[in-house]
Amino acid sequence: MPFIVNLTSGDVEREYRSAEPGHYGGSILGLRLLAERTPAGLDPYDPRALLYVAAGMLGGTAAPGLAKAVFLAKSPLTGVAGEAHALGPFAAGMRGAGAKALAVTGRAGRLSYLLIEGGEVSLHDARELRGLGTGATTDALRARHGAAAHVAAIGPAGENLVRYASVVTDGAYAAGRYGLGAVFGAKNLKAIVCAGDAPAEVADPGVVAGVAAAYRAALSTNPLAALQAGEPGFAGWVGDPLDPGYASVRNFSVPGATGMRVPGATGYDGRAVATTGACPGCPNDCLKVYAPDIPERRSGGLGQEAFLSLGWNLGIDDLDTVLTANALCNDLGLDPVSLGGTLAFAMECAQRGLLAGGPAFGAAAALPGLIRDVAARGGALGDLLAEGAARAAAKLGPRTAAYAMTVKGAELPCFDPRIQPGIGLGYAIAPGGPRYDALEHDLDFDPDAGLAYSFPEARRVGAEPAPVALLDAERGRRSARLLRLWSGLDALNLCVFASTPTRPLTIDRLTALVTAVLGTSFTLEDLLAAGQRRLDGLRTYAVREGGGGPDELPDRMHDEPITEGPHRGAVLERAAFERARAAFHAELGWHDTEV
Repeated sequence: MPFIVNLTSGDVEREYRSAEPGHYGGSILGLRLLAERTPAGLDPYDPRALLYVAAGMLGGTAAPGLAKAVFLAKSPLTGVAGEAHALGPFAAGMRGAGAKALAVTGRAGRLSYLLIEGGEVSLHDARELRGLGTGATTDALRARHGAAAHVAAIGPAGENLVRYASVVTDGAYAAGRYGLGAVFGAKNLKAIVCAGDAPAEVADPGVVAGVAAAYRAALSTNPLAALQAGEPGFAGWVGDPLDPGYASVRNFSVPGATGMRVPGATGYDGRAVATTGACPGCPNDCLKVYAPDIPERRSGGLGQEAFLSLGWNLGIDDLDTVLTANALCNDLGLDPVSLGGTLAFAMECAQRGLLAGGPAFGAAAALPGLIRDVAARGGALGDLLAEGAARAAAKLGPRTAAYAMTVKGAELPCFDPRIQPGIGLGYAIAPGGPRYDALEHDLDFDPDAGLAYSFPEARRVGAEPAPVALLDAERGRRSARLLRLWSGLDALNLCVFASTPTRPLTIDRLTALVTAVLGTSFTLEDLLAAGQRRLDGLRTYAVREGGGGPDELPDRMHDEPITEGPHRGAVLERAAFERARAAFHAELGWHDTEV
């Protein structure tokens, strides 16, 4: 473990790293390979660049929270290590095909795909798949290798090197962030296909079954798990309007009343393609597929960020428009978060007279065409926006830079950090770039409005409840501890949407589950140590590659307070943010001078 594939020569070898402690076959091992096998300063599109894909030692096991694969490479968007995770059945597909991890270097001489079958890897011609969406690509490859084959594919956006192109697994479940689909495209790699159904073995099936039963029983009592399992699911925004400041509206430029609608629960009626069974072995059914009546509905796997990124952030609140845009993103292979952030940047620039002919906020009818233009790099505007907001701002001139809502070159998720400063610290400091699922929301640990049942779990990692708006040094330390915890989950390919501190996979259940799968003792201390190793690996690589940018947020988060609602006045005061950031760094053992 892993397979090492050179696409230029066609050579395949196995590198045995099982004796090395603490990598669990996931992103920690991938970061080690990036450091060992690539020189500093390498362009992400250079044939020598390394792409790592892994289920690891736990991913793909039929149990709660273990349906996760990691995709890792130097990001063409940020210039540091880009790590994206795919939920759904692909990790189980890797294990069934006889692979826990795959490292890919070189560039194929023609568009190709990799087949993993029976513990062997081979390279095949994919020229007839050029230009196809991820849905059609998956269909074509299943026609060759069996209806049960699992496929990780890119669409036209990856082929055209859109800097935030995604990889989409099994037609609907994306590894979306940081442009890893463009790394596939630069390598002339259209897809990875896994054929086989060998189950991932576990050391103690009885304990695994017991954890699964306890998890299933908790679905009726854990409010977040119940929300995820029910319809339309936690990604299907419904109900009352969100408080001002909770989510981005028009590129974070509306700090008051939004004027935006939230769909009713019945708004999703008739739009469901699949609502159960996405993640083998997990009863939570978080991942649901919704799309209106469009030609490619199966690609409508709905993540929690889609409605905000492709809707309110663009001044759009029509559900069918958002669901169509999300399905189109998955089929063309585009990250909805970066796409939404880049389009919102362009819309604000156009509104302010800084981008002639640019798109307008609220232009729902124009959105599908904009998405297709970006994926194809069609025309001057499509080509510009395919570079992402930070690079587009650099080309348009310094007056536009204030409207690029990016950190380290990556577009911000649409949960507003002004009312949740721990999220803001996570956006700014996470060494791979901003992710909304890097640590739990501050609101969940507010003593009055939070999820009280999760407080004992959070305390076990040193995260005491605190008023949501409080920004002090302890906020920095608390947020760093939560980042370390969720980094441990990422390092082991454990699902954050199933796990502690707010979901049913509590620390005790989680450690029992990992012990039962691996057959060796696993503790909370082991989990936190893995989280620290992963963060250190990401940061060391970022320092080697020039840092990717400072640990800072856009000025808007410090200068424009929320003006209405229960969070009125919330803003990230600069001096307080700097103190919290220093405490965050110190908690992780980092020095501010390193980047």
